[in-house]
Amino acid sequence: MTFMNPDRAAVIRQLVNPRSVAVIGASADFSKVNGRPLKHLIEKGYGGEILPVNPKYREIAGLACYPDIASLPHAADLAIIALPAALVCDCVLQLGRKGTRAAVIFSSGFGEMGPDGKALERELADTAKAARVILLGPNCLGFINAFENVYATFSQYADGETGAGPVAFVTQSGAFGTAIAALARRRGLGLGYFVNTGNQADLDFAELMMAVVEDPRVKVAAGYLEGISDGEALVKLAQNCRALGKPLILTKVGRMESGARAAASHTGALAVSDAVFDAVARQYGILRARNEEQMLDMMEVFCQPRRAGGNGLGIATQSGGAGVMMADRAEEVGLSVPHLGTQTQAKLASVMPAFGAAGNPVDVTGQFVARPELLSESVVAMLDDPAIDVAIVWLQLMTGHVDALLKIFAEIRDSTEKPFLVCWVAAPETAVKGLGALGIPVFSAGERAVEAAAALARYGQSKRKADVGPEKSRLSPPMPTAPSGVQPTVEASALLAAAGIPMANVALAGDEDAAVALWRGNGGAVALKVESPDILHKSDMGGLILGVDSEAAIREGYRALVSRAKENMPKARLSGILVQEMSQGHVELVVGVSRDPVFGMIVMVGLGGVLVEVLKDVTFRKAPFDRHEAALMLSELRMGAILDGVRGKPAVDRDEIAELLAKLSQWADAMAPRLLELDLNPVLVGKSGPRVVDCVMILNDAPPEASSR
Repeated sequence: MTFMNPDRAAVIRQLVNPRSVAVIGASADFSKVNGRPLKHLIEKGYGGEILPVNPKYREIAGLACYPDIASLPHAADLAIIALPAALVCDCVLQLGRKGTRAAVIFSSGFGEMGPDGKALERELADTAKAARVILLGPNCLGFINAFENVYATFSQYADGETGAGPVAFVTQSGAFGTAIAALARRRGLGLGYFVNTGNQADLDFAELMMAVVEDPRVKVAAGYLEGISDGEALVKLAQNCRALGKPLILTKVGRMESGARAAASHTGALAVSDAVFDAVARQYGILRARNEEQMLDMMEVFCQPRRAGGNGLGIATQSGGAGVMMADRAEEVGLSVPHLGTQTQAKLASVMPAFGAAGNPVDVTGQFVARPELLSESVVAMLDDPAIDVAIVWLQLMTGHVDALLKIFAEIRDSTEKPFLVCWVAAPETAVKGLGALGIPVFSAGERAVEAAAALARYGQSKRKADVGPEKSRLSPPMPTAPSGVQPTVEASALLAAAGIPMANVALAGDEDAAVALWRGNGGAVALKVESPDILHKSDMGGLILGVDSEAAIREGYRALVSRAKENMPKARLSGILVQEMSQGHVELVVGVSRDPVFGMIVMVGLGGVLVEVLKDVTFRKAPFDRHEAALMLSELRMGAILDGVRGKPAVDRDEIAELLAKLSQWADAMAPRLLELDLNPVLVGKSGPRVVDCVMILNDAPPEASSR
């Protein structure tokens, strides 16, 4: 029988919300891996049809048990496979013949076991593709859809209460993912979906998260990553989450392979995997959590519906010291603690005790115990201030006043629209549960509350950026036909200049006379540089002379550079000497592009010139991007204040630098079939704007479609 191959996305939706589940290799012993999913499906109240398959039984727990897949009365929407690894491929073939299009594979013994296991996993992937069966796993815990009581798992997490909630959690690690899920349950954070991807022989993290985040009952997406193979899929997931208005929170550990190879350019050397991932996360609005506790903090703050419109933080405390500590941390994580407006200060002064503080942080002291309106009116007044986007209320102990405080916090919630968080140190358990019931996030430490508020602010900024949308590239440069490897400087400069990159004029001289003629044509001082495909960083071997402005100096400089090249790098192929106009600029940048194996073309900008690999004051973005994103890159540089003028030096035009970066990103994206690495170092920036004075461009082999054009 031939079955139509339905849309893949529809099959994934069917996988996570099946009307019928077949358990292949089912056991009547509910303590075993192949018995636990039956136990959970029955005990948790799954409303669909359960179809056990095992020739050892005629029935299990009152359910008819079938001897094989062919004997099933119909194709199940989902199959759970709990068989030895050697039997899994044949099982998938049988499922395909029956018409089942989705399977969860618990079985281990695949890629995690070494070369033989990897070979078996490739065979499994090929078999599933031929059988038109979509796979979750192998070597996975499966998943839970708590909304529909689908328990396709043997995880310990399923043994406890798994009430549905607004969080979709997808994890590449089974054991660590289960630990995070258990911690979420302890905090009262409901996981609507819990999914473990296992070895990802077919379905990967991004595709699974894309499916579950579409559920309107899901408000927050969270995930644990150990590695990424498809960067484009992750970017599409992030864009979809932003469009849906659902924060995507990720904890990523480990390192990808992009930093493992030796790189010829500064950009390639610095573009190590974790730095690239971090930059792409910022670019596309992914909220990165350092660890599982910070992930849970972010989940908690985003489970409440209010969002921050900016990064202004208001702080109200019963301890001046706690307020200072939180204000310090706020500055470190990019929040501002603004001065309150005169009207707000007047409101606060009218209710504050004489020994309190009506600034920001607001110190309400312990007097609010006797005068509850002191806390509620102070916080409401602070949240009404236009400069405040989110607030934190700090208190400690107060065991005897829980009911009164819960009432106050309910009044604040009902009197405001902006988000506010509570930091309650050593809070009684009744207080934590009470705030949870009110939908108010509560934290046990001030810095954790500040970091959660910062996540709210970052998400709000990212959402606004997504609403504006990036500029679209119209760039379609001709693909170079040059052979692979380091490109001649003159040709590389011409390619970049045609894309609107401000390149210093440069030409190649094959002898002294040609160099003199080029100097005369320039009409002023020039720089002389060695040109060789084997000498990428000219300054490292004395391969340049600056400010040459006479015939005698040109001839002498030409001979000197040729001599240095032969002496320092006798095997280098010498093409001649470059003659380049002198450029002015008191700020020195390095700009570049590298090809990341996961995310594709990555643009870098940094300060430091020849010292860039020592200072490492650089930032990255995935190409293409617009001028606004480029401006954000510049704001991330630790020494970015240099751009605004220091020690008597004038400021440079950030917009012109951003324009260069945006144009370069558009060009790099268009050149993706051929560009491997690019270094523009240095880029001198002065009153006349940025000027690129040296470039190293490395192309790879042209793909067949490019070479045929």
